[in-house]
Amino acid sequence: MNHDDICARLPHAGRMCLLDRLESFDAESIHCRARSHRDADNPLRSHGRLHAVTGVEYAAQAMALHGSLTAGPEVPPAMGYLASVRDLQLDTDDLSAVSEDLDIRARRLSGDGGGFIYEFDIHAGARRLLAGRVTARLVAPEVTT
Repeated sequence: MNHDDICARLPHAGRMCLLDRLESFDAESIHCRARSHRDADNPLRSHGRLHAVTGVEYAAQAMALHGSLTAGPEVPPAMGYLASVRDLQLDTDDLSAVSEDLDIRARRLSGDGGGFIYEFDIHAGARRLLAGRVTARLVAPEVTT
């Protein structure tokens, strides 16, 4: 999948869709790539840099894509929010200074229709940039009458 295909499966619009390519996925894990961390107009940049903690958003988008892909094409993208980030390890300060593409990997530890827990890591080549665990809650769609 390319950037446009990914954006169609996520509840993110425009530049906030940060992933560029789906490399692979299976029932439990996903591997994506991104290069948007180098973009001067990245919407997460602040004061000319992209703090490493913003990598959590890259990982969360990979997790959302995984949920969408494993749910099937007939299920619309679900909205969700991060409930917690645990065991976050930052091995760099500024993602915008990384010249290589980001390799984003996430593995689902548990989940159901109400939310999920994933562990993730982000590398540039052989260098780990950050890793952690995310708990997210899905928002039930509004019912209109």
